[in-house]
Amino acid sequence: MGDRSVTDRLKDFEEVDYGLSPKEAIEEAGRCLQCKKPGCVDGCPVNIDIPAFVALIAKGKFLEAAESIRQQNLLPAICGRVCPQETQCEALCILGKKDTPIRIGQLERFAADQERAKGLTVPARKTATGKRVAVIGSGPAGIVAAGELAKDGHDVVLYESLHAPGGVLTYGIPSFRLPKDVVKAEIDLILAMGVDLRLNHLVGRTVSFEELEEYDAILLGTGAGLPYFMGIPGENLSGVYSANEFLTRVNLMHAERFPEYDTPVAKMNRVVVVGGGNVAMDAARTARRMGAQVTLVYRRREEDLPARAAEVHHAKEEGIEFITCANPIRILGEQAVTGIECIRMQMCNLDKSGRPIPEPIDNDTFTLDCDVVIQAIGQGPNPVLVSQIPGLDKGRAGNVVTEEDGRTSHPKIFAAGDVTTGAATVIMAMGGAKQAARSISEMLGSR
Repeated sequence: MGDRSVTDRLKDFEEVDYGLSPKEAIEEAGRCLQCKKPGCVDGCPVNIDIPAFVALIAKGKFLEAAESIRQQNLLPAICGRVCPQETQCEALCILGKKDTPIRIGQLERFAADQERAKGLTVPARKTATGKRVAVIGSGPAGIVAAGELAKDGHDVVLYESLHAPGGVLTYGIPSFRLPKDVVKAEIDLILAMGVDLRLNHLVGRTVSFEELEEYDAILLGTGAGLPYFMGIPGENLSGVYSANEFLTRVNLMHAERFPEYDTPVAKMNRVVVVGGGNVAMDAARTARRMGAQVTLVYRRREEDLPARAAEVHHAKEEGIEFITCANPIRILGEQAVTGIECIRMQMCNLDKSGRPIPEPIDNDTFTLDCDVVIQAIGQGPNPVLVSQIPGLDKGRAGNVVTEEDGRTSHPKIFAAGDVTTGAATVIMAMGGAKQAARSISEMLGSR
């Protein structure tokens, strides 16, 4: 897809890439071999019939293609933008063995955008069951579970602790990667199915767990919003942020428009972002748009970066400096950040995933001047609610333990998404939510 120029996109938070034109989409879809045993479907966590919608695009039937996708995926415009198709469906495309795989993600985005431009149609609901289900959290897992449960005819109440729905889709992923109007359109479609959204309701505080026991079933989709820190000296200095806080202040609370919105971040001239995942790229590229010179420090090699290749490419285009094989050991300053001390790392043995295990090189340190440090080294499940539910089994990281169908150790409670897996992808959370919603409907006798 074509990208906006670096000069233009650093001036605002508008979407970076343009998407496919109708002509480009038809041409790309026409490359599909329509395999009898399509591996791409096996690589999709929500089991979209990929050959079917691609064939419809090739015929110019764009709205029919979008309808085909929406049968299995309630958030196609979102998934088409942020899902790692290159490691999932596209990785199993047979064309990838000798040529470029079909650009499935771009085609999904194209079909969804065409549908949104024409006007979305509210999915049909089954006959009302009279059953009531509470869904906690309106991120990818919660919003998809709410939609699937509503389709099955249940009365769904969706609790959200913040003042806007969407979870990480709203507060975490910047608009230049996922426009907020796209998120709003797809969430509004699910709410139009009869889902009762209750904002500013923090279950476990403003709403007790006991108040939820009146429901026939409960689904936890509270995500992984608890940031991890490195535990190094200087983390209490002014100017140190978790990526969660930094991105929430900008994406949800409009810190980039201070003082129009009264939620500032520290004045930034030089920023160091620690980490190498998509969240680190989001934080670095956001800080760059707010006028800072940005350096990203990652403890492994560049080829080990877990972020999507496109995000790394865009970050480099936008002038972000990458320092790899290095790890911070101390943040410098008296009251506010003035710099960060790092140590060089060498790659030694491999871990279970095949990545090298970094180890520090004795006495090989260096210092970077900066006034803001953003740590993007991962996050875990928020303990506010899960710690209060009696009889709920939890893992060592605080995640809710579930069976494959989303059932927890509590007979009425199901769970899906990052609260069960730790921080993962949007599409994996959606896949788990679909399975959990199906299990709830089976328990309630509507399937």
